[in-house]
Amino acid sequence: MVSTYQTKKFLANDIDSSPAKILVVDDYPANRMTAMALLALEGYEVSEAESGAIALERVMKIQPDLILLDVMMPEMDGFEVCQQLKQDEQTRLIPVIFITALNDKQSRIRGIEAGGDDFLTKPFDRPELSARVKSLIRQKRLNEDLDHTEQVLFSMARAVESRDPNTGDHCERLVSWGEAFGKFLNLSRTQMRNLQWGGYLHDIGKVGIPDSVLLKKGKFTSEEWEIMKQHVLIGEKICQPLRTMRGVIPIIRHHHERWDGSGYPYGLVGDEIPYLAQVFQMIDIYDALTSERPYKKAFTPQEAIEILEQERDKGWRNPQLLQEFKQFIYERER
Repeated sequence: MVSTYQTKKFLANDIDSSPAKILVVDDYPANRMTAMALLALEGYEVSEAESGAIALERVMKIQPDLILLDVMMPEMDGFEVCQQLKQDEQTRLIPVIFITALNDKQSRIRGIEAGGDDFLTKPFDRPELSARVKSLIRQKRLNEDLDHTEQVLFSMARAVESRDPNTGDHCERLVSWGEAFGKFLNLSRTQMRNLQWGGYLHDIGKVGIPDSVLLKKGKFTSEEWEIMKQHVLIGEKICQPLRTMRGVIPIIRHHHERWDGSGYPYGLVGDEIPYLAQVFQMIDIYDALTSERPYKKAFTPQEAIEILEQERDKGWRNPQLLQEFKQFIYERER
């Protein structure tokens, strides 16, 4: 059985203009009714599901703002339901509160590993339920706003790339290179994410560069070159308001610096250049060299490495990092 009801009382509406939707999942009808009654009094739109399988179907239909999920259910327990939800791009941001009579440490560890956001122990009281639900729904909607803003930035980055027909799928390839080289370097999960996002967003500042400069076929004048160099600072300003971009901004700002200080925008020397920006330079240059463009053929991996070695000898690249990159490429080419 799956049912839905709501009250006309809107105490929960300080979170949004419409009542938040909550799904209560429990195989015992009495438990479901208790939770639903308490939540309805708070003004939420409440739905129910009596099993894990029904809950997964119901989530896709109604896209709830929060799920109260019983742990001990037959066939598919709450841990498995939560794990499936958190692995799905469409449902990963939905907060899950585990409802359990279990109070042991091991169950809570399992819940955290499954991706659960909070726990309530049966029997729970109305003030505690209200406070936890309201807090998680507010956080969920903030996360959605951030998620949407990030998507806008990625769309802008794709639009920038499409302005220059010569680059092809350069950004998509950089994301793949970032994942592969990042794993080789044993980067942390956060560093990997920043490196991959840098693949999409490194040139987002080119949205502020006139086509007359960005798409010019011949050599830049000194004035045009100064305009072009501004794209890294424009990109930084675009992404700066978002906290989630803090680790990506050093890549955007510094991916044109050089080891000897001859790069831009700040002429940083050696390890003054943020490490992820140095890592990104390797994959960015290598992909550009090994990709065919209307004005050049695609270099072989060996030829591309030789060009990077020439840049190292000029003092432009980190010698140790280039050595690691060479090993990475040679292992891939075996």
